[in-house]
Amino acid sequence: MNAGVASFSEIDWIGAIKQILTEPVNGVTAPNYYHQHSGEISIDGLGWVWQCNLFSHYVLYRSIQHLLLASPPCLGSRVLWSSSIEASPEFFNPEDWQNKCSEHSYESTKYQIDLISTRLDQLALQRPASRRIRHFVTHPGVCSTNVADALIGPVLNLCKVLVFYLVRFLGSSNHTIDPFKAAIAAVHISLAPLAFVTLFNNKDGTTPRPAKFGAETNRWGHERVGVMDVKEWTENRAESEVLLNKLDALYQSLRNAEEVTLLNFETASEHM
Repeated sequence: MNAGVASFSEIDWIGAIKQILTEPVNGVTAPNYYHQHSGEISIDGLGWVWQCNLFSHYVLYRSIQHLLLASPPCLGSRVLWSSSIEASPEFFNPEDWQNKCSEHSYESTKYQIDLISTRLDQLALQRPASRRIRHFVTHPGVCSTNVADALIGPVLNLCKVLVFYLVRFLGSSNHTIDPFKAAIAAVHISLAPLAFVTLFNNKDGTTPRPAKFGAETNRWGHERVGVMDVKEWTENRAESEVLLNKLDALYQSLRNAEEVTLLNFETASEHM
């Protein structure tokens, strides 16, 4: 399940120059000089970025859950959640779980994806194999897209891509640049046997490892799949359960409201 909404408003050019000069690789990997809109609400009354990046995909998953459960166990039902290398617990606020007030809604919603996918997979592994839907987190690395076209023109976009190639040549494995190469992690997790993509902690060998799979390349651009841990999972494990309960409650309330609307429509039609 992919999502790519980032509500950028402007670039802090002084901050950009400062970060790129002091942290050249991180400055083009997880930049902190993009300003984002705050307080955007969808027509459904939900946080707009949150609904686009997380909740709409949770609704899709719940809506087809019965179909996934009907899949033969030998095939292994699985849901892939598309996160980001910028997903950060730094901006995760449990009190603002719909990110209506956040000034870093993109990073926060992507981190929420890390949390709920990891928790959903842990719950899945507690069920019989015949009733199990696996959940995995992937990210595309740093890929050149048009997501920031509203902030930079074609000249700066070309400069951005050239800098991406430079930092990759200097050793950054995260700069996939090409969307084709950026898709390798998602494609691998989609097709690989589950036995080869289920990771466990080194300490006991039985506890699932809270990890996400990322697209990487070497300096020559040869793509590969990398693995990184979900940041601060231990500290936020309880919050993942709370967040999942809130998502489910909201989903059920919307489903109930939809059923009432359909019932009223059918009743009105009968009296016409």
